[in-house]
Amino acid sequence: MKNLWNDAEAEAMVAAYARKGVGRDLALRVYTTRLLGGEPRLVLHGGGNTSVKTRVADLLGDEWEVLCVKGSGWDMAVIEPAGLPAVKLATLLKARRLKTLSDEDMVALQRANLIDPSSPNPSVETLLHAFLPHKFVDHTHSTAVLAIVDQGEEAEALSKKVFGPKMGFVPYIKPGFDLAKVAADVYDADPSVEGLILDKHGIFTFADTAKEAYDRMIHYVSMAEDYVAKTGKDPLKPAALPAKLAKPAEIASMLRGAVAVDKDEGRFDRMVSDFRTSPAILEFVNAAALEDFAAAGVSTPDLSIRIKTGPMVLPAPAAENLKAYKAEIEKRVAAYADAYRRYFEENDALDAVKRTMLDPMPRLSLVPGLGLFGHGRTLKDAKIAADVGEMWIEAVRGAASIGTFRPLSKADLFPLEYWSLEQAKLASNKPKPLTGQVALVTGGAGAIGAATAKLFAREGAHVVVVDLDGVRAAEVAKAAGNASIGVAADVTDPAAIRAAFDKAVETYGGVDIVVSNAGAAFEGAIGDIDDALLRESFELNFFSHQNVAQNAVRIMKEQGTGGALLFNTSKQAVNPGPKFGAYGLPKAATLFLSRQYALDYGALGIRSNAVNADRIRSGLLTDAMIASRSKARGLSEKDYMSGNLLGQEVTAEDVAQAFLHHALAERTTADVTTVDGGNIAAALR
Repeated sequence: MKNLWNDAEAEAMVAAYARKGVGRDLALRVYTTRLLGGEPRLVLHGGGNTSVKTRVADLLGDEWEVLCVKGSGWDMAVIEPAGLPAVKLATLLKARRLKTLSDEDMVALQRANLIDPSSPNPSVETLLHAFLPHKFVDHTHSTAVLAIVDQGEEAEALSKKVFGPKMGFVPYIKPGFDLAKVAADVYDADPSVEGLILDKHGIFTFADTAKEAYDRMIHYVSMAEDYVAKTGKDPLKPAALPAKLAKPAEIASMLRGAVAVDKDEGRFDRMVSDFRTSPAILEFVNAAALEDFAAAGVSTPDLSIRIKTGPMVLPAPAAENLKAYKAEIEKRVAAYADAYRRYFEENDALDAVKRTMLDPMPRLSLVPGLGLFGHGRTLKDAKIAADVGEMWIEAVRGAASIGTFRPLSKADLFPLEYWSLEQAKLASNKPKPLTGQVALVTGGAGAIGAATAKLFAREGAHVVVVDLDGVRAAEVAKAAGNASIGVAADVTDPAAIRAAFDKAVETYGGVDIVVSNAGAAFEGAIGDIDDALLRESFELNFFSHQNVAQNAVRIMKEQGTGGALLFNTSKQAVNPGPKFGAYGLPKAATLFLSRQYALDYGALGIRSNAVNADRIRSGLLTDAMIASRSKARGLSEKDYMSGNLLGQEVTAEDVAQAFLHHALAERTTADVTTVDGGNIAAALR
């Protein structure tokens, strides 16, 4: 592993933080923490921790000797000084005299001794950092080190062979007070050691300078890497695969639907998926021993928070029989969930602690011939699961190449996955109404589309903003946030619409809500209008809605979790205006199209509703058109735009709220919601 320490960069960071009132010790701690956190083979997504013992002043100006240690929720790759809360060291050291200390009391003790009470909770391994006497302490979950320690009973002997006498060995103990005491005892038995190897867990190194502690980490990790590279034998014998494989996009929606949590009839907690493949991933997932590797579990207990007890394995998908493959996915997911429930029930029964079972769905799926899928309630969580999957593969392959992959048993994993403090954190985590859902909005760069995309993203959805103007679609998606994407597509082109939906599947795994909003107004007396213009209007204002809905239903049927089709049909569908027949006729057809979809697909849980809006400032109703029509009616622009029963102008945001209402109304279909401020002539009878 490459040593990334750079004297000039380190001193530049010290100088930059000095200008902000941060001392040299903490600045260097931040510098090397980022070096470690930026290497996924050492640390992933909140894993690992570091510390420095130094002196700081409190608000009264009193100086204290403290331990600045990584705080909960901080990512080492991007950590700031605030992510290393200062804890009074003297009290932490006194805790070593105790015989027992519960996790809850340990956290209370640490919080009670924070210099800044608003700081995040210090790491669960704070006491271990405190009990070691060195100024700088580093801890990672190196994949190469895990290859050495995930060897069952042979781990200690192999560790001594690989690392020599300068590294102590600590048997597996759940992180917390007990581990801190045992690790300190191991160090005290031989203070000449430069670090500790923690069985089934990872590696600690320490020194009196930031550089030396970091150098030692890189040195010993490199020793592990060299040992695996030089002595390891390829453990991956390939299994037979179908002659023709399905594509990832052909199974993604099936898989996404299968891992959704069925809360009750027709209501699901959905997840999104992130697909990965590479030569290294393929070589691993194509191995004959794949199911054995997966059944063994996670390479370090820290991963249980991300991928539960380990990955789910699917068979290789043959291209010619996808219907049967969908049934096989559902069978495998059900088996995984049943095994997880048994794991919970058997281990939960061993004590009187009250626990809430996490959902039993896999967070990592391995597919021979294709690659891996990470699953999560957000795209961020899905990507984290996929990242973890890649590093799990590396650790497992390394362990199997030098022996047999034997990680921590699932019985020992359970107390960490169901750590009481993690349970409390989960209980306070309230998802947004559309968390886990994917929405596709056509005409997404227009006023109504942009307002809808923004609102849906704010409520938790990942949004695919589709528009003829791809640049503007990307801008709207970026403004909406929540990892939304923009896609350029002409909605009158069936191939382009198919590609837009395929992009949604490629990015998120599927689609749950479709807002078919794209349209344009065509003017002219119906008896005089050119036939080509009328057909053009029908292509955009009717047939494009049919193309969009067909693609949505195709994916929703594969997912099997229902969905929502939402159509913008306009008040013209029920209250035609003079010289707007070319616009109103296809809109009326689209209104009935929405009801036909409700009729034909309601049994599958697919809801279909429409929104009739009027006088919304947008690409349809431009400022020039508003000026023209208000002048023609002898009204001011303000009176024209607020010419309704409520006497108020209706905005794009009001229409977006109507679409959101329908997206959330799980027992409503074949409905039409009017958003026009009140127009009796347009009211449905």
